[in-house]
Amino acid sequence: MLGFTSLSISSSGRYLRFMGYQVNYVRNFTDVDDKIIARAGQLGEDPISLSRRFCEEFHRDMGYLHCLPPTVEPRVSDHMPQIIDMIKQIIDNGRAYRVEGDVYFSVDEFPQYGRLSGRNLKDNRAGERVAVDSRKRNPADFALWKSAKEGEPFWESPWGPGRPGWHIECSAMSAAYLGYTFDIHGGGMDLIFPHHENEIAQSCAACDKSNISYWIHNGFVTIDSQKMSKSLGNFFTIRQVIELYHPLALRLFLIGTHYRSPINYSNVQLESASDRAYYIYQTLQDCEEAVCLQNEPSLNDNLPTEIDDMIEKFNDVFLYSMSDDLHSADVLSAISDPLKTANDLLHTRKGKKQGMRIQSLAALEKTMRNVLDVLGLMPASYHEVLHELREKALKRAKLTEDHVIEKINERNAARKNKEYERSDLIRKDLAALGIALMDSPEGTSWRPAVPLAMQEQFAPVS
Repeated sequence: MLGFTSLSISSSGRYLRFMGYQVNYVRNFTDVDDKIIARAGQLGEDPISLSRRFCEEFHRDMGYLHCLPPTVEPRVSDHMPQIIDMIKQIIDNGRAYRVEGDVYFSVDEFPQYGRLSGRNLKDNRAGERVAVDSRKRNPADFALWKSAKEGEPFWESPWGPGRPGWHIECSAMSAAYLGYTFDIHGGGMDLIFPHHENEIAQSCAACDKSNISYWIHNGFVTIDSQKMSKSLGNFFTIRQVIELYHPLALRLFLIGTHYRSPINYSNVQLESASDRAYYIYQTLQDCEEAVCLQNEPSLNDNLPTEIDDMIEKFNDVFLYSMSDDLHSADVLSAISDPLKTANDLLHTRKGKKQGMRIQSLAALEKTMRNVLDVLGLMPASYHEVLHELREKALKRAKLTEDHVIEKINERNAARKNKEYERSDLIRKDLAALGIALMDSPEGTSWRPAVPLAMQEQFAPVS
């Protein structure tokens, strides 16, 4: 399902590395829980096997979106000794209790409970999220260890056979690889309570020096202002989206909104992002080709003052915005000025006469390339990504390249015969499908564009 927790963490990792920090990125997989066990039962499959299969699919999706791989990727099933040891420590510290084969955390023994979410235990109504267990000392107490049930996977423990509760696994695995004190913890806003609240409680109960400096919680992907979720049936998978839209266009769409804010998913917004991506990469390719053709000397310090000032301003916006809680959307907005300047130098009569033109194009291309690389938006090559964006546009339009070329030839013939009404109709029909015709002295070419019917519906992605 579409989501962008890994995307925001990936963006922060790239930026932190760019700033010179050493990044140890841990991303854990829950491969043992109630939902996995239930789904495996429906499919007649081993739960661990099912989990591993979907982990591999997740890796593929993250690769499509240019998300950085983690330093380490622990799985619950491989870390039972660490989980059991942490539960023992919490019990020894008087913060948990045993009930038959189960172990519960006692929230009454942790007065700071609720400090992340700001929720008061008195505001919680028992039975709303899970069935009330009369064996608990407090309805808010949560399971650290669950006794084994028939047909479910289990592991041996001092409290009998069973498996860990959902919350304890994260604390145990983060402690194993990052220690009890580390800098950043990420997740969706829906995890603030109770999951992350419970993580804080149990980690501090195991080690009173436990501390996380920053919590990063991303907003939801919404459709018509409703959270995208499986329960509502209003969700799209990454794989479904990139059938029609380039993965880098999808990434551009996602980071075009601040990670804490909700993203309203729509084809109109994806068309806008795809159009913007094509404009960015076409401009950068044109810069690269102009520099190569002129065979000019490498960059020096003698750029025109206005180009130097523009580059400095753009870099300042980039550093300020990303340092201020990863405001990637502001960076994408600020790239408009260097893109426009590059296109003026490339295509306008005045721009082509500018002094130090090629050096300016080289400097602008390098500056934008470096920033896009930090944002995870750099393709293997400009030529390749432009070709792929064109292929996706043809697929959305249900056309082939040959069909578009045929229409261009028809239009050229109509223009030659002064059949201008027919010529305009051909152009309009293609534009309605998201294919824009571009006339130049060298002939007519085409590029992807937002379909005419959608153009009035969107605010362009900056």
